[in-house]
Amino acid sequence: MYFLLFLVILGVSGMIWFRVAPTDVDRWHVSIKDAESADHIFGVTRVIEGSSAKLEAFNASFLSEPRTEPLAGTVQDGHITYVTRSKFWGFPDYTTVQLVDDQLRIFARLRFGRSDLDVNRARIDRVLSILKG
Repeated sequence: MYFLLFLVILGVSGMIWFRVAPTDVDRWHVSIKDAESADHIFGVTRVIEGSSAKLEAFNASFLSEPRTEPLAGTVQDGHITYVTRSKFWGFPDYTTVQLVDDQLRIFARLRFGRSDLDVNRARIDRVLSILKG
């Protein structure tokens, strides 16, 4: 009985921590160096043709994703980072999009854990398919 209570307390504590852990904006709002699309165990990088209008469309579409809000940057800066939280645990995933020359560079990654179970890939590919519309 005490072990079960311990597990419940541990789980609730984890849920609270994932939701209130401080975010170091300088660590997550970074320039994207990758110039090619790639899948990673911790997230995904996508590079597509870009323009200011495409960045605006990406921003509008990405902000319509559930539990997503901007963390830093603006469309006018050409560099934005968002945080998206998982529904149950509240795990934060960070997505940075940057307009570099004629490319939109997108880097989506997890904060906690070792694998994002392709959640970031699915999210980014869904938003990009809407842009292609």
